[in-house]
Amino acid sequence: MPSRTSRTPRRLIAATAIASMLVLSACAGPASGGDEAGAGQVLKWAPSTSPWSWDPVVQGSGFQFNQLSLAYASLTEINEEGEAVPGLAESWEYNEAGDAVTFTLREGLVFQDGSPLDAEAIKSYVERAISQDDSALANDLGSIDRITADNKLDVTFHLTQVDHQIPLLLGRRVALITSPEADPDDLTQKPVGAGPFTPVEIVPDSHAYFEKNPDYWNADEITIDRVEVHWGIDSASLVPALQTGTYNFADLPPAQAQAAEQAGIDVLTHPGFNAANISINHNLEPFNDPAVLEAARYAIDRQEFVDSITFGYGEAVSQPFPDDYLAWSSTVEDPWPYDPEKARQLLEDAGYSNGVTVDFSVRDDEPVNEIIQSQLADVGINLNLQIIPNWEQPFFAKELPISTYSTTGRESPVQTLTAHFGEDGPLNLAGAYENDEFLEAVALARETPLDAPDYEENLQAATQAGVLNSPTIFTYSLPNIFGQSGISELPQVPGQIHWDGVTIEN
Repeated sequence: MPSRTSRTPRRLIAATAIASMLVLSACAGPASGGDEAGAGQVLKWAPSTSPWSWDPVVQGSGFQFNQLSLAYASLTEINEEGEAVPGLAESWEYNEAGDAVTFTLREGLVFQDGSPLDAEAIKSYVERAISQDDSALANDLGSIDRITADNKLDVTFHLTQVDHQIPLLLGRRVALITSPEADPDDLTQKPVGAGPFTPVEIVPDSHAYFEKNPDYWNADEITIDRVEVHWGIDSASLVPALQTGTYNFADLPPAQAQAAEQAGIDVLTHPGFNAANISINHNLEPFNDPAVLEAARYAIDRQEFVDSITFGYGEAVSQPFPDDYLAWSSTVEDPWPYDPEKARQLLEDAGYSNGVTVDFSVRDDEPVNEIIQSQLADVGINLNLQIIPNWEQPFFAKELPISTYSTTGRESPVQTLTAHFGEDGPLNLAGAYENDEFLEAVALARETPLDAPDYEENLQAATQAGVLNSPTIFTYSLPNIFGQSGISELPQVPGQIHWDGVTIEN
């Protein structure tokens, strides 16, 4: 998990199936077989899912951005403490008012198509992320009013408000910069960026191959020569595949992580901002009655999620941050402890002696949904569990009374808070609604410089206001879990996979 520090801080694209391999570069490396002569250090990675799109504007901030970061570089980075550090931009400076920040790029940056990566390219990307109809990032960029390319290297973000979170925000999840020469429609399957690796072949739903990019700004720290990504691997086959060397790096679900440890495979629990929650709309029946919402809060046994879903790798949470993150607030560590008797009494006192029934609309049949259904039924809140097609549409349209959501968070803690609790927050099923206490607290946190002595205190006050005034019920947090073989330790950057300095024994 990320170290605590006072300075730390969808849209689904249906790719068109193709029968033959899509060659992305005339200088493609070998079509397969990382063990061929001359291949050098080869990373053979089996992620849990493939990207929805290779265009970061469409892909958004889900965990698949770590695969996109093979091909793309970001304006800023974060370090192991979660602090904003240089990336494509070597420095940045706010104006005195705090409502504009200028980023200065490194000299000589180029995209993989040979075009210059300059201030105009940064401007073009962020403006597209704000305005493109199917952008999954527009909500994250609401503080940006306009952008100016002051010269080749300096780009200034003029803000709608004082916002010192911008260097954290414009990192890998939001600002993986695409070449302005690339057609956005083509980027869905043909990434063109300036990242550590150049794509040479992508077959949707099958695999992607990359070769080291010598023009990457931090190429001297990249020792891996080739990356082979394979998707659609049955989770039950991951452990033997790691044992035989078919893959040397794999995303592991908790159940397989247990099996991998028993098989002697190196299992890495990597820090993240992940949080799962029960999303409740207190504008709709029956949760518009505060007694029903309160009963639901006391009905949740978080430890059952930790034991049954995370196999002990996770932790119970009642807020969107793990307990060693600087925005975690001790005042809302467990404001509604598990108490089914109290939950039943709340319903009876409110006139629901026979309980209540409500539709519980979810996107899949994951076991977590059955646990929620069972726990709430135990106190008299009966959920009619139904898997609905096009789940995202009614969820984000705020049409459901109760559902579930999991998030990988943001590098900006303020952005995480506004996504969950803001009046226009995409993860706020009850939005749009206004809560003055939260809006004031989060505005103060946003206006506080990252190195100010009261930054952490202000963040925690915003977390407290969000949790106490939102109907969302958080359940558990789970670190990112990987199985690896013959790979040196990864940098412990929370929520991100970094390959700088990582070596592989083939």
